Amino acid sequence: MKAVECTKYGGVEFLKLVEIEKPSPKESEVLIKIHATSVTSGDARIRRADPFLIRLIFGCKKPRKSVLGVVVSGEIEAVGKSVKKFKVGDQVFGSAGMKFGAHAEYVTVSENGVLALKPDRMSYEEAAAIPFGATAALHFLKIANIQQGQKVLIYGASGAIGTLAVQLAKNQGAIVTGVCSTSNIKMVKALGADKVIDYTLEDFTKNGETYDVIFDTVGKSSFWGALKSLNKNGHLLMASAGMGLLMGSAIVSPFINKKIASGVIEETADDMNFIKLLIESGKLKAVIDKTYSLEQIAMAHNHVDQGHKKGNVIIRILP
Repeated sequence: MKAVECTKYGGVEFLKLVEIEKPSPKESEVLIKIHATSVTSGDARIRRADPFLIRLIFGCKKPRKSVLGVVVSGEIEAVGKSVKKFKVGDQVFGSAGMKFGAHAEYVTVSENGVLALKPDRMSYEEAAAIPFGATAALHFLKIANIQQGQKVLIYGASGAIGTLAVQLAKNQGAIVTGVCSTSNIKMVKALGADKVIDYTLEDFTKNGETYDVIFDTVGKSSFWGALKSLNKNGHLLMASAGMGLLMGSAIVSPFINKKIASGVIEETADDMNFIKLLIESGKLKAVIDKTYSLEQIAMAHNHVDQGHKKGNVIIRILP
């Protein structure tokens, strides 16, 4: 089967289209024929080994799991002998998790993994634009336990996590302020944001407004400025915190009456099924910036590296 391997940490030139053996599902696994996947900011960070800690976790000179990609959207072609939740022919979407391998024509996933039946009216490409951002946004917003009428600010509201965080926070009854660039204001408003701040013209940490929840989805806001903009007992959620921020927040947290959450997300099949229900009820929609073929994956990584994508960058593998 065709797959893209990351042969060395660094630039997109180390992404190679190769032929590798098609996997076979183990006893409790399903084999998914992938129709679409995505290149996420996480995929790009692993490829670049940014931050350096990635080398300690995923491999020193190159990723031990050389085929990157976590998002799966496709059809089940085979199942292990003990699989009961899914059957051959099921159309599914979800995440391969830390097993990776989704930048390929086939991948195996545990039947108990982060997997759900794809909404009928959603294309494979649209479905591939959901799992990464939705599970990350849901993880952090659960921590904040948002109540009706609370003020929530989403920094990076036009990205893969941000576009879904805006929608999820609105579904929870929040008054949502999105922060994005000028060109994305109209889109973020259309997703349901009550107010949108153009970060190129205004620093939200200096406008005197305070919030119950500040969710930085891209790791680019001012840590101290965000803390000052939080109400008492408010939550600062950081989806893309570097080592410096992680260490700083651990030191500061015991001494303040505000809560800081960061780190690795937890994603479950229950999350995916909940997200599926929101999609089917019209409360959650996909945002796709650009779509590439598997052969164009280096171009897709380049686009993600620029840091200005709107929603998701999709890889179409099968029509």
